[in-house]
Amino acid sequence: MSETKRKRTLSGRVVSDKANKTVTVLVERRVKHPLYGKIIVRSGKYAAHDETNQYKEGDLVEIVETRPVSKTKSWAVTRLIEASRVI
Repeated sequence: MSETKRKRTLSGRVVSDKANKTVTVLVERRVKHPLYGKIIVRSGKYAAHDETNQYKEGDLVEIVETRPVSKTKSWAVTRLIEASRVI
């Protein structure tokens, strides 16, 4: 029986779409400080593959872990959760 590994998925906001076929996604998570108990925000930036260049800055997207596409790119955008609102 082959066991398939579940891929990690994260959701975050697109902060840069300047590179070709790549978006930079900022993922924020809230964690409790181990000693003081205050909720603090930890964040990380991930380079994600966007084959069609359809995601724009400000979009809320879901990314999934994939095989390495380049030196820094091991994530791919799977779906658009919420489009950016232009004022």
